[in-house]
Amino acid sequence: MREIKTDEIIKTVSRLFEHSCHYLPDDVLATIKKAHDAEESPVAKEVLGKILENADIAGAEQIPLCQDTGLSVVWLELGQEAHIVGGDLNEAVNEGVRQGYDKGYLRKSVVRQPFSARVNTKDNTPADIWTTIVPGDKLKISVLPKGGGSENMSRLTVLAPAQGRQGIIDFVVNRVSESGSNPCPPVTVGVGIGGTTEKTMMLAKKALLRKMGEHNPDPEVAEMEKEILEKVNKLGIGAMGYGGRTTALAVNVETHPCHIASLPVAVNMQCWCNRHEEATI
Repeated sequence: MREIKTDEIIKTVSRLFEHSCHYLPDDVLATIKKAHDAEESPVAKEVLGKILENADIAGAEQIPLCQDTGLSVVWLELGQEAHIVGGDLNEAVNEGVRQGYDKGYLRKSVVRQPFSARVNTKDNTPADIWTTIVPGDKLKISVLPKGGGSENMSRLTVLAPAQGRQGIIDFVVNRVSESGSNPCPPVTVGVGIGGTTEKTMMLAKKALLRKMGEHNPDPEVAEMEKEILEKVNKLGIGAMGYGGRTTALAVNVETHPCHIASLPVAVNMQCWCNRHEEATI
């Protein structure tokens, strides 16, 4: 049994959130550059250029890529041969969030009572923490600072199974179309299909962590990703809603078996500022 100290978890979570809010992942940056180079619309090309300039400034000056540094979403993959020592695992994650948002001068965006007083917790906690037990003796931590503008465009539906593949495509494309400029495109579109309603929502959000350009290993699902991306980019919404070739940088679909009577589908979008990072202890 391998011991993992909560102090190490705190330091890792703090570093991941601070770093992810200051730097775009290399694959995201490269995809935006590719979109900029391919863009034909002068206005959209200028907007994409400003996004790239913004990323350069944020990294150089250690300031947030976006003023909305998000609600802290954390996935933990805990090895069944690992033992957490020194305190509570969830509290360690939240302490890491507190420290990272404080040291990084990141905006605190969490309110405690969602429907009435909405008083800010002042440290961006509690985080949304999702833990799974996996083989091994390590702890993998993945973080996603989730901005409100893109999160507000999330949608869930349960289709009739007979609506099938085309029904899924139509739902996703219509959701992006109806969202317009609200999620700050070019977006990454996470799509969950199957499971129960809560499972498919999580599939859609976790799909945002996938590396740009990588497709689902199932050829049938990968083909759907390509078709949806093509249709979305034909909408003409473009960067920040100013039109152009690129409304989405990627469409990532994850699936799970479901009930014979159901076809749950969820969409969760991330803005151009697709911040996420991971580490293994």
